[in-house]
Amino acid sequence: TAFVLRYRLAPRYRHPAPMQDVQRAVRLIRARAQEWKVDPRRVAIIGFSAGGHLASTAATHFDSGQTDASDPIDQQSCRPDLAILCYPVIAMATEYAHAGSRNNLFGPNPDPKLVEEFSNERRVTPQTPPTFLFHTTPDKAVVPENSILFYSALRRAGVPAELHIYSVGPHGVGLAQKLPEVSGWPQQCAAWLTEMGAFQQK
Repeated sequence: TAFVLRYRLAPRYRHPAPMQDVQRAVRLIRARAQEWKVDPRRVAIIGFSAGGHLASTAATHFDSGQTDASDPIDQQSCRPDLAILCYPVIAMATEYAHAGSRNNLFGPNPDPKLVEEFSNERRVTPQTPPTFLFHTTPDKAVVPENSILFYSALRRAGVPAELHIYSVGPHGVGLAQKLPEVSGWPQQCAAWLTEMGAFQQK
């Protein structure tokens, strides 16, 4: 079962609107899990490029819900159970930052503390969900150090993680159907999801 999140974007919207949207989406899926016949304990999130930053934000900025909230959706946790990050923007406060994404999210003169807070490789903890990452070495738009730094943080925190960096392919390969060297990533991701128990019967 897949859900597509159409979240609020710049220039009309900036932080925290995208984060609020992704957190609300995860809560909504859990709140309506019985109606939609999904397992609320197996909610994975996937994001590409700037969407990868939002997915990594969901994986590093979350709460367990407000048990006394009047809205039943707000009672649910917004922590994804798994994360899949595809050539993601991650390291906002480093030399590897993607300036366009940072400007779109925070505006032209962001507070350095805000940039630090959402340089998400610095927010990994043992509670960060298991994560699959892939990138390509020639990616000049969002350099692969973004994935490497996040993977290294996951490893230090003891979080199950898998990282693939392919030797060919520009930024934005998507499913890479015309790049045989990279096109196997969905199958590798599926194998990882199986290993993580995502496809087990209830």
